[in-house]
Amino acid sequence: MTATVIDRIGLLVTNDHSLGEGALGLVRDAALVIEDGKVVAVERAGAAGDQHFDAGGRCVIPGFVDSHTHLVFAGDRADEFAARMAGRPYEAGGIRVTTEATRAATFEELTALTRRRREEALRAGITHVEIKSGYGLDVDTERRCCEVARAHTEDVTFLGAHVVPPEFRERADAYVDLVCGEMLAACAPLARWIDVFCEEGAFDADQSRAVLAAGRAAGLGLRVHGNQLHAGPGVRLAVEMGAASVDHCTHLADADVEALAGGDTVATFLPAADFSTRQPYPNARRVIDAGAQVAIATNCNPGSSYTTSMSFCIALAVRDLRMTIEEALLAATAGGARSLRRDELGRLAPGARADALLLDAPSYTHLVYRPGVPLVSATWLAGVRA
Repeated sequence: MTATVIDRIGLLVTNDHSLGEGALGLVRDAALVIEDGKVVAVERAGAAGDQHFDAGGRCVIPGFVDSHTHLVFAGDRADEFAARMAGRPYEAGGIRVTTEATRAATFEELTALTRRRREEALRAGITHVEIKSGYGLDVDTERRCCEVARAHTEDVTFLGAHVVPPEFRERADAYVDLVCGEMLAACAPLARWIDVFCEEGAFDADQSRAVLAAGRAAGLGLRVHGNQLHAGPGVRLAVEMGAASVDHCTHLADADVEALAGGDTVATFLPAADFSTRQPYPNARRVIDAGAQVAIATNCNPGSSYTTSMSFCIALAVRDLRMTIEEALLAATAGGARSLRRDELGRLAPGARADALLLDAPSYTHLVYRPGVPLVSATWLAGVRA
């Protein structure tokens, strides 16, 4: 079997504290040995192998795991963003603008748009991605969106319960019935997860619980959009139902933090969405200190967070969410993997999938020290140079 060695790594982030220093498991002057798409060893520089790549003393980190994206959509909402920057508040209903364009797009058009965004994310170091539907809001388009997403990831999330579409205005419960019935039946074979936007202007606690229960009965894992625009029931509902992740977590009451600390649900922060909507940033320090599990994701979408830069999200998390650089990097790698229940991702330790990034920098600190600079110099996906 051919062994590939990424050699002369000045600083290797393994995310395995048993292999090195601190929570990041830092190893200096290292070599990463890869066989059959997996990490087989972390050794000193100069390790034997069939193929060598010289890291030149630079830093290698695990590939970013983006556990919350909406990459499948058509249309543009730049005017809405500009208006928001001029002072107009963000509202959940803007999703409907994208729905019109997405319904009108062909499978081929959606495929091309999604491929372009996925390639952009890969250039930014995102080696694994979750992709949600949610801009179709009818049976045919939701299924089409899940089909497009499935070509790019195993972690497809059915998000028919994004908002209530215009044709069901004043009939939200009827739309929930559609989501839990015919729409779920069409999309579940293509998805691993189900999600719901539990928020004022979207779905209330009872409606959200019904969606999650139907998804679980169909064999899907649970995810929740919660507490983005207001304090509300989303976080506690997610913990109560054993969701893998509750995302946004912008407005948290003490009871929400206590629930997260006492459960296994990951609190996934989406700082680029708070940046783009001018919402207050959540206090991640409070959640981490309580003992809860956390992740960071891009929330790439056309309305509230049109970015594929995890580095940008890490910088925001450190500056505005009160996370340390180490905590933010861990959240964007191992944290994202944990929120997707993927043990093989987000780390560079024996047995893990060999998704690795070479930074054009001596340390991961430069991801925050040099915000906005494209520092990813090389990327490996399952041991293959991308």
